[in-house]
Amino acid sequence: MNTAAAPTETRESKARTANPLGNLSPVRRFVAPAVAGPFAIVETVLFMAIAIGLAWAYDRADPLMLHAGFAWLWLAPLVVALRYGTLPGLLASGVLVAAWYGLYPRGSAWPLMYFTGGFIQSIVAGHFGDTWGSRAARSRALNDYLNDRLVAITNSHYLMRLSHERLEKDLLSKPTTLRDSITELRRLSVAQSVAQSNGERQPGAAPAARGDTLPGAQPLLEFVAQACQIEVAALHPVRGGRIAEQPAARVGEPFALDVHDELVAHAVDTLGVAHLKSVQNGQNGEGTITNTRYVVCAPVVSADGELIALVVVKRMPFLSLNYDNLQLLLVLLGYYADGVEHTSLVQGVLDVVPGCPYDFALDLARLARLKRSAGIDSSLVALTFMRDEAGESLFEHVMRRRRALDVMWPVQSKDRSVLINLMPATDTTGIDGYLARIEASLRAQFDTDLEGARIGVHTLHLENGDPGPALGRLLKRAGVDAQAR
Repeated sequence: MNTAAAPTETRESKARTANPLGNLSPVRRFVAPAVAGPFAIVETVLFMAIAIGLAWAYDRADPLMLHAGFAWLWLAPLVVALRYGTLPGLLASGVLVAAWYGLYPRGSAWPLMYFTGGFIQSIVAGHFGDTWGSRAARSRALNDYLNDRLVAITNSHYLMRLSHERLEKDLLSKPTTLRDSITELRRLSVAQSVAQSNGERQPGAAPAARGDTLPGAQPLLEFVAQACQIEVAALHPVRGGRIAEQPAARVGEPFALDVHDELVAHAVDTLGVAHLKSVQNGQNGEGTITNTRYVVCAPVVSADGELIALVVVKRMPFLSLNYDNLQLLLVLLGYYADGVEHTSLVQGVLDVVPGCPYDFALDLARLARLKRSAGIDSSLVALTFMRDEAGESLFEHVMRRRRALDVMWPVQSKDRSVLINLMPATDTTGIDGYLARIEASLRAQFDTDLEGARIGVHTLHLENGDPGPALGRLLKRAGVDAQAR
């Protein structure tokens, strides 16, 4: 029973998606680097010097191969232009010009067509390299965002399956469902960060250091202990790859942490749950861990694979050491890690719009960051409906017409219903197409259009600024109080 298999498989799948060439990705990055650094100038000059040197050694009377029947040396600037872009390609061409003045006797006829054709070739190839390099960078940025969405959806589906199985077993013994608890857990890192910034501290937890990166650590550990039947455990932060000996939270009696314990080392190395029952050293399955004082060690790993904390369990019931329970422990800690990673993004939106759902705020902040980093446009569309029988029917119909990647937030006030639709990678043309599809659907289903149905349309394109105030302005235009919870 290897509980580290599921997270490891997820990370490997993400790596294969991001690098389709697999093990050849280092070669691909060498041949076509993502960014042309300052070393590109030195590399261009050295590359051209080597090419000219080889040509000179081949024919010292004609080192630039002007009479070879084909301009072989212009292949070198062509490679540089495709690799780094237009400007380095022109630099390589300039090196050829300097070589002509240095290697050919004075008074020689200037080979006009030779150099004119070569310069044009370098400019065309450099423009091609610049254009597709920019497109590749935008595609990588968009794929990173989609990969994050895919990881979140995968975790949600897995957690839903565990939720239904656990509800069948202990619904009568717990006052709330596991789904409700998970919803609170995902919001825990955002809510508790405010309390820690005001100097509050949870009972039983160690004093929070300035700049603490584990908000809500004590409520997290208490919830995990209840859900996974843990009796004695501690949550230790990991800073700079080192495990802090002082715990950020604990349940049960306190105990000292041995950072050199074999179980602790195995959990840190594999980034998976290590437990006393069946964890084995190495990948060949030889030998078992026997020199340990703990029962379970579970890492708190964010979606990008960063270890931010370690949960060390010293005592728990023997029957709780099963695959499903330990996998649930790892998923719960992963949800908390994602919340900690996204606290700064989500908090900026929730400060302005407190009633905004966590998922909506997270995707809004991600897309705003995508706009700043890669220039990929995303948009918000607010549709307002009247609060009557016809308006509610239209409201439900439009909600069912959402696109696969869109994130919707329905808001209702006393006199109107508002549907906020976050549309990733969508510009003005995409909004026009979306509204045209809505109108066509309304005309086919209700024989009306947006104007006839009295549906208000408000649009907003994400800019480089803070997305929270922009969302607040859109809600105000749609007639919704942004401060209402």
